[in-house]
Amino acid sequence: MVYLTRVEHFNAAHKLVNKNWSDAENKEVFGKCANENWHGHNYELHVTIKGVPHPETGFIYNAKTLGDLIKDVIVEKVDHRNLNLDVDFMKGKFTSAENFAMGIWDQLKPHIEHGGTVKLHCVKLVETPKIYVEYFG
Repeated sequence: MVYLTRVEHFNAAHKLVNKNWSDAENKEVFGKCANENWHGHNYELHVTIKGVPHPETGFIYNAKTLGDLIKDVIVEKVDHRNLNLDVDFMKGKFTSAENFAMGIWDQLKPHIEHGGTVKLHCVKLVETPKIYVEYFG
């Protein structure tokens, strides 16, 4: 089994807030992430797929095609957007990095695993240099 990872970047804003809590509770749990006027991140998205190299190309999947797919399915929807307000696949969801990574997985999987021999292995979402999440489906 060979693993191929493509990395893309985008910027997006969001706010972490539990609407059932007071402002003080939200600030205590989420700190600056509960800022009333939102906050943003320079995200780094790693999408890892796995498969067996094709005998005629040596590829498990064309890396440029994977990059184009990530840009079309994810980056175009989230770049310079508000995750809480503008992103259809995050509507009604808490916009934590964990939920965001799972949402990205759900968007990509049907495009990557549509009858071929390649499987989506991992979505790694880097929110800050010190915080990232990995989702394996």
